[in-house]
Amino acid sequence: MDQRFRLLGPEVVHDAATGLVWPRSANVQGFPLSWPDALAAVAELNQQHFLGFSDWRMPNRVELRSLIDHGARQPALPAGHPFRDVFLGWYWSSTSKAGQENYAWNLHLEGGRLFYSRKDEFRLLWPVRGAGAVLPRSGQEVCFDAAGAALPCAGSGQDGELRLGLPWPAPRFEALAGNGEQGVLDRLTGLVWLHPGRLSAGLLDWPGALVFAASQGEDWRLPEIRELESLVDAGRANPAVPSGLVELGTVGAEGFWSATTSGFDPAWAFALYAQKGAVGVGFKAGAEFPAWPVRGARWGLL
Repeated sequence: MDQRFRLLGPEVVHDAATGLVWPRSANVQGFPLSWPDALAAVAELNQQHFLGFSDWRMPNRVELRSLIDHGARQPALPAGHPFRDVFLGWYWSSTSKAGQENYAWNLHLEGGRLFYSRKDEFRLLWPVRGAGAVLPRSGQEVCFDAAGAALPCAGSGQDGELRLGLPWPAPRFEALAGNGEQGVLDRLTGLVWLHPGRLSAGLLDWPGALVFAASQGEDWRLPEIRELESLVDAGRANPAVPSGLVELGTVGAEGFWSATTSGFDPAWAFALYAQKGAVGVGFKAGAEFPAWPVRGARWGLL
């Protein structure tokens, strides 16, 4: 078994990297559910004291994607993981899609992409419990029904109610100055991003994005996908990045290349769709995305 995971019993798995606890079975219901039915199913699991616990929840998008190994495929989980009944398809998160609130974020375990689907579509449920000290909040603070209408959060089990994860510093972003500095410090992650005012909308192929990032000067690099995704504010869309960053300059590109090669096919690399907040892939040889360089110690579950 991967040293990251430890069995707390025959059917419960602790993730040492995040502090979260997952059922060993990645298909506890045995069939897919609509989003509201999945939330209701979690409540029923808690009433039944499932696997000895009554504090299960549907994972938010940050928690769900924390399981992904970007170098793996079919499933995109760490080698040696202890999970079973893993479906190579879509899994619900408790996070609604900002701007299209009748949709919710879901994760594709075949290759690790994150996109959104209508809440009346059918996806699998993989509940979680516990809390860690490394994953940040998603940014979502409002709850929505299946039609996309806002509703009171109390008792909903949604991301907007629970707001789990590290709180964001206030202010989160600080434009650095002096000695020609062109960076913006993210006080949540410690990363320094190229100032939005210096971003180019020009589309690059992946090798060109690597060159562009390095050309910004010593220590600048193309970010890993988890670093790029840390910029997502799940409470916003167009762009789906925090308002404090948008205030510093326009983030108008549809998406940005990451330095993370897809484990599903090494001819592709992961990209963040900054307007939507989605995580997808791009063909490395194609001029598909610009680059958003970063510097600082590598961050996240890389």
